[in-house]
Amino acid sequence: MKNNFENPLKDDLDHILNHTKELWEEVRNKRIFITGGTGFFGCWLLESFAWINEKLNLNADVLVLTRNHERFKKKAPHLATNPSIRFHIGDVCNFTFPEGKYDYIIHAATESSAKLNTENPLLMLNTIIEGTRHTLDFARHCGASKFLLTSSGAIYGKQPPDMTHIPEEYTGAPDTMNPASAYGEGKRVAELLCAIYSKQYGIECKIARCFAFVGPYLPLDTHYAIGNFIRDALKGGPIKVKGDGTPYRSYLYAADLMIWLLNILLLGENNVAYNVGSDEDITILELARRVKKCFKKDLKIKVCQPYNNLDKHERYVPSIKFAKETLNLTVLFKLNEAIEKTIKYFMNLYN
Repeated sequence: MKNNFENPLKDDLDHILNHTKELWEEVRNKRIFITGGTGFFGCWLLESFAWINEKLNLNADVLVLTRNHERFKKKAPHLATNPSIRFHIGDVCNFTFPEGKYDYIIHAATESSAKLNTENPLLMLNTIIEGTRHTLDFARHCGASKFLLTSSGAIYGKQPPDMTHIPEEYTGAPDTMNPASAYGEGKRVAELLCAIYSKQYGIECKIARCFAFVGPYLPLDTHYAIGNFIRDALKGGPIKVKGDGTPYRSYLYAADLMIWLLNILLLGENNVAYNVGSDEDITILELARRVKKCFKKDLKIKVCQPYNNLDKHERYVPSIKFAKETLNLTVLFKLNEAIEKTIKYFMNLYN
């Protein structure tokens, strides 16, 4: 972060450094390969790496797989021109293997678009499965010692309404008769591929089952409710709740997400899955109210469907007991602070 660039994420990046500092010595002079390095997760991984690589003088470098380097240069020029970050052009399903050894691979490339999952579930399924297989083949080829898959809580299928927080040992699954299950089922196969490659080829695979998140770089124009609410509020409202507002969700701040992913990559057990997210559950309607409150002006909330008066409502909330007990991971940013920080970032970005 030189050339007089003042990173707006400085405080968050220092937060990540302060809570992962002792992990990074392992990365000194090493090479990292990242797929999905230009998306929400990827941008945060690159921000964290670039910041900490310089602060600790690690002399490490990252190679990022991308299909469109020019678009990323416009999105994050300070990352695109960072001397410790290089780019490899290609598609996750068939990229040419770069030369040399890479010590760590973070496979974060997934088209998580609900629109794609609805309109072309076969493409969604193929991209997840073939992309994971190809990246695991590269891990074999380059002699990677550790491989992190960013999986999803979608692998559990529909969370039982009487289960407040879904644990890793839950054996539910997506409905295989529903094409909309392509994303969740694809992630299940991706996890299975990791288990197979770990057993057959000795690759140390770590699985992060990711739930919902909030923070800078979050897309505001896709299917993420919290991003849509912030977008609506930035435009002056109304904040539109597409359903009846009763489903429960939880949101982990992006800086905490990085702490979790780095710990899982470097300290997590081989062939073990960890839920990644917050266990602070909140209804979608209450989430809209909290976003409204952060703007401190008279914004209207429009609930698009009538209230569903059920005893138990849909939930998508992880149990994080396992990550807390085994890796000492916890939620450091409360939801209100996470929302406020995200809103501040986007207000500064658009002003």
